Amino acid sequence: MRILFSDGVKFIVDKQVDEELSWMAWRSLVVEGVQENKTFVLAQERTLRKDVFNHFKRYTGGWNISNPEYISSVLSTAVPFFVVAATWLVVFGLVLHIICVCYCCCPRDPHGFSQLVCYATFIFLILCTIVAIGGCVVLYTSEQQFHGTTSNTMKYIVSQAEFTIENLKNVTNYLDSAKMMAIEFGLPDDVDEEIDSVKKKIIDVAADISIKTHNNSQMLHNAIHGMRLALIIIVTSMLIVLVLGFFTSILGLKYTLYSLVFAGWILVAGTFILCGAFVFLHNAIGDTCVAMDEWVLNPTAHTSLDEILPCIEIESTHETFLQSKSVIYSLANSINGFISIILNGNSMSHNQSAPSMPLLCNPFNSDFTVRDCAAGEVAFENATEAWKNYTCQVSPLDNYGTTGCMAPYLYTQLATAVEVAYGLYHYGPFLVDLMDCTFVRKMFVDINNNYCPGLERCTKYIYWGSNVVSVAAVLSLVFWIVYERQLHHRNYIKQS
Repeated sequence: MRILFSDGVKFIVDKQVDEELSWMAWRSLVVEGVQENKTFVLAQERTLRKDVFNHFKRYTGGWNISNPEYISSVLSTAVPFFVVAATWLVVFGLVLHIICVCYCCCPRDPHGFSQLVCYATFIFLILCTIVAIGGCVVLYTSEQQFHGTTSNTMKYIVSQAEFTIENLKNVTNYLDSAKMMAIEFGLPDDVDEEIDSVKKKIIDVAADISIKTHNNSQMLHNAIHGMRLALIIIVTSMLIVLVLGFFTSILGLKYTLYSLVFAGWILVAGTFILCGAFVFLHNAIGDTCVAMDEWVLNPTAHTSLDEILPCIEIESTHETFLQSKSVIYSLANSINGFISIILNGNSMSHNQSAPSMPLLCNPFNSDFTVRDCAAGEVAFENATEAWKNYTCQVSPLDNYGTTGCMAPYLYTQLATAVEVAYGLYHYGPFLVDLMDCTFVRKMFVDINNNYCPGLERCTKYIYWGSNVVSVAAVLSLVFWIVYERQLHHRNYIKQS
């Protein structure tokens, strides 16, 4: 017999049974902690912010993505940039408009030209344009890295969910096979009910994981895609306007320059808004990473994550694990009863012409504690190989065979039954990890170690890049007008 497990379950196969028991002992401590109804506030220090939407009161509820007050407190960190954008549109936009009108429409003044101002303005114009273009490049590069990191993070989460769902499907297949074995080998009636109970909980968990993973990934994808599209449009437009504005001011095309100043005025406001959006995203990501880290370190506490994680309460986990043990114990006992009574002639005496078939090693006692294999018993891993030596062609008058010799179709049934029991046995720790959220803890640790630093670094670069582009673009708009006016003054002097 050869049983294949997916890569993520290989470590489960290598676990010893005594490790499983210590694992369950740790679970009992967790149950006691939950029964104390201890509540832990995630990322409390980091999320202690003044909420401008709540009369500047400090938010003290910690990380809770489903709490509107938390979202409001994080959004408050972006409000200054939205205020700056609005102020820029109203106040600085009006000032730039007045300056532009005055510079473009006022009569030329021969005394208005200054060679020093002209050269200084030209130098500053070049520097501001280079800095703004460099900022745009940093913005675009950081955005690409951010998109790649978020995509990899989502792929990792989705792959973990798909891996989990695939293993759950394997378990339900084993349970379906176990029900067939219950009929063939005469398992107790309560085993059938236990199989249905375990299967129902597993199906519920699989559906919950699928729905929540799809909804969360779709929501995150839409939000990130919208911000990415806005950033690409603003960066591309800003680059075009900066380059055109630079050459237009040098060539002295004042009417074209006036249009570019208007476009730049709108784009600068958009850059400030984008900066605020990524400040919000940066803080939200940082809060989430800290919350995941603290949740991993506090497994016995009730937290806001309990509402959105696809886990079953620990009491149900313990019950499910015991039910799966009961199915394995009953199936192994039924197999041994079939071998002892039917194949070995209801006698384990060795005073027969052929050796008796060895019994299967039942891994559990009747109270579901760990049981060591007795002498002569074969384990799940090598049972079918050992029993293969006891197959032979039987006479039509003998349906089963004689002691030490069984019909091939019986060997096939026994091999299938052992495969089912073996599969359930080694998927047991996986079910425990799944149902008490140990698999989520492992996933959070991986995200914290491998993805959080990159996400926070990229959003920080985008934030600073947006600031640099905004300031450099503002100065560029001013220097465009000043330099273009200096050129007009100089041309007027040359003509006169």
